[in-house]
Amino acid sequence: MRKFILATGEVYHVFNRGVEKRPTFTDKREYQRAMMTLDFYRFDHPKMGLAKALQLDMESRQVFFAKLKKEGKKLVELICYCLMPNHFHLLLKQKTDGGITQYLKNFANSYSRYFNTKHKRVGPLFQGVFKAIRIEDEDQLLHVSRYIHINPTVEYLVNKDGLISYDWSSLPEYLTLQKEEICDKDMVLKNFSSPKKYRNFLYDQIDYAREIEAIKHLIME
Repeated sequence: MRKFILATGEVYHVFNRGVEKRPTFTDKREYQRAMMTLDFYRFDHPKMGLAKALQLDMESRQVFFAKLKKEGKKLVELICYCLMPNHFHLLLKQKTDGGITQYLKNFANSYSRYFNTKHKRVGPLFQGVFKAIRIEDEDQLLHVSRYIHINPTVEYLVNKDGLISYDWSSLPEYLTLQKEEICDKDMVLKNFSSPKKYRNFLYDQIDYAREIEAIKHLIME
């Protein structure tokens, strides 16, 4: 059970791992499904679950998704994210009471059903209670967004040059390299005159990836 209440209107760095640190995203389709799930369940009480919505014909599905995004009440604002092979990081602003907890529950339940069906397994996929750290000021917000976006390099999944081509984070969206938008980026990008300036902010830290402990007290328990 969580020891503190997540406050509406506040921003949190949220992260969790697979049970026993097992892989939770093992191929392109799983990463894509996870990103779709993060997008879909930002909204409170959609009229049908994601799995059912995906069974609609293409036209009906597009109409349903468009209406959800236009009229749906948000549980959270998804500021940025990064999916890694056995864990994920999210930067979230809670929009309704209990919104972050409900969002993470919906994400875990929906994605776990998909993953377990595909791999013919049973049981929880993610560890029990997700970690959540409140963002206390704008400086911390920027450093945490950087930590999340450079995580694939810190974890040696990609090198410095390959970071912007890592498809399973919000960085391509931040750098306007993809059209699909699911993040509320303004809270971060308003501090930079252009996406290129934000990119430079990220890359300034990459050379010190092995010294990430210098900012870890801001982002980890």
